[in-house]
Amino acid sequence: MTIVFWLLVLGSLTLLFNGFIDNRDNPNAQLATVEDGDGEVVLKSNRHGHYVAPGQINNESATFLLDTGATDVSVPEGLAEKAGLKAGRQMMVGTANGVVAVHQTTIESLQLGGITMRNVRANINPHMPEDMVLLGMSFMRDLEMTQRDGTLTLRLPGNSP
Repeated sequence: MTIVFWLLVLGSLTLLFNGFIDNRDNPNAQLATVEDGDGEVVLKSNRHGHYVAPGQINNESATFLLDTGATDVSVPEGLAEKAGLKAGRQMMVGTANGVVAVHQTTIESLQLGGITMRNVRANINPHMPEDMVLLGMSFMRDLEMTQRDGTLTLRLPGNSP
């Protein structure tokens, strides 16, 4: 019985600790995708000061890392295939890891919380890890952005509180 007790205690602590770490890395993991969105999303920064959140590309689940330094949305090749993105013209882009070849594409529907954008300019990057989409300015350029105390509010114009 003692062994079973300690196994249950250790198992419970492991689950609790894993949830704590996941919340530090992605405090927005439970962000709801809203079909008839209100045009606003509020994100909390993770322990590194980045804004990471779940969303969808053409109804395929994706994890976004908001990157105001990126011109376009950059999608890993595997996710691009699942989302039905068509690889267009090849071009070279500068990244944090140097210059790489990508393919231009257009995302029919990109959703982050209560915000949905259509026909978003993007690129397919075969050099990216499969678990993260860089959400660049081709998505955010028309949004109102307010950052304060580790919180970023994105809002469609005209949806002011």
